[in-house]
Amino acid sequence: MTEKITPKERMAIPRAKMPEQNPNTRAANFEEVPLGLSPEMAMRESVRCISCRTKPCVGGCPVGVQIPEFLELVSQGKFVEAARKIKETNVLPAVTGRVCPQESQCEGACTLFKRFGGVSIGALERFVADYERNNNLVEIPKKPKSSGKKVAVVGSGPSGLTVAGDLILEGHGVTIFEALHEAGGVLVYGIPEFRLPKEIVKAEVDYLAKQGVEIELNAVVGMSISMDELLEEYDAVYIGVGAGLPTFMRIEGEELNGVFSANEYLTRGNLMKGYLFPDYDSPLPPGKHTCVVGGGNVAMDSARTARRLGAEVTIVYRRAREQLPARGEEVHHAEEEGIDFQLLTNPVKIFGKDGKVTGMECIRMKLGEPDDSGRRRPIAIEGSNFEFECDQVIISIGAGANPLLINTMPDLELNRWGYIEVDKNNRTSVDRVWAGGDIVTGAATVIEAMGAGRIAARSIQAYLTNQPQPGSEEEEQEESE
Repeated sequence: MTEKITPKERMAIPRAKMPEQNPNTRAANFEEVPLGLSPEMAMRESVRCISCRTKPCVGGCPVGVQIPEFLELVSQGKFVEAARKIKETNVLPAVTGRVCPQESQCEGACTLFKRFGGVSIGALERFVADYERNNNLVEIPKKPKSSGKKVAVVGSGPSGLTVAGDLILEGHGVTIFEALHEAGGVLVYGIPEFRLPKEIVKAEVDYLAKQGVEIELNAVVGMSISMDELLEEYDAVYIGVGAGLPTFMRIEGEELNGVFSANEYLTRGNLMKGYLFPDYDSPLPPGKHTCVVGGGNVAMDSARTARRLGAEVTIVYRRAREQLPARGEEVHHAEEEGIDFQLLTNPVKIFGKDGKVTGMECIRMKLGEPDDSGRRRPIAIEGSNFEFECDQVIISIGAGANPLLINTMPDLELNRWGYIEVDKNNRTSVDRVWAGGDIVTGAATVIEAMGAGRIAARSIQAYLTNQPQPGSEEEEQEESE
């Protein structure tokens, strides 16, 4: 669609709705739920962009994708060029196009958002990345001249992959150290196949490997390799190990068989292919009635996984619907798939027989005054306790800082929650060590972790090239001269 149309005509185009699997069908399989846009749909949707002078969508993107420019290329049918434009600032477009909370970031910042619905930036990002990959048109950037510098990246999640992708283009040698047997971090162990097919993660990781990024698997830094050893061999080290320590409720009955942390449950299902048992040897124990405690995206992923394994599923969350931290799309999909929501409800006890879960006792809640998060605090209603039967409980109330590495670094400054303290450029208290992602912020989104990686990569690049740190007085003085 290259013809000229007026802003009024653009705003009259209805927002594209991506086709999806039927809820009854998809609730019994692990195939991807959204089916993607067609080329015609993508071109028409991209024309809705009114090319705002201030580009609020770019400001809403943690990695600064030049969104209007890539949308203009899509409108002209230049899909491969659009994918490459995104890759200038985002090394994982096929991933972020699927799992980003666009409604609270780029799309939420779109000028059209309130009155017409923002441009479907995520769907278009996914479309062009898939188009480039599916048509074998992915182009590996020309390898730059070697700088002679070496960088170690600890963790192969979205944050670490971003650092590696940015610094390999600067000519530095980059090695990723991954503790598990497959690269991708939360993208492979945490997000289910029906939201993010693992062949896509593998393709994105392979793209970096083809650029020269080395990936060492089964390498547990802090145990099999020490940070001191890395600092002896590498000029800079980036820590992106995530927040993988499960959090529990500390209520009676959590020790019973049938109680899982969401971390374990999803890792069994995703990284270890438990949903394909007996073809793979790590089964996910099927539940008849599974209860998931929590209201975030991880809770939705756990609940929808259990549903696909044949369970009746109940989500128990202590706040109200409008306070659910999960994406609206994930909540909508869960409801379509027949998952029951028990809101303003909090577990107080898990009970069982012969060491196995048989049910849960909960109490009803009401909303009080706002707490530190700005959300109204849930308060228990005395005497409102009730019980229901379940044979499986999945706890999804957050995760703490991964302690394996940081416990071996006595000079590393941590905050009161055990996360790594960093400055504005993501430098830690240890010389030549940077950190970012969930190990710094606590559990956040994929794109926020990638944004942290980009900040650290710029700082590492400045350090390795003896340039002033980004945002420093020295840099400002240098730019003014």
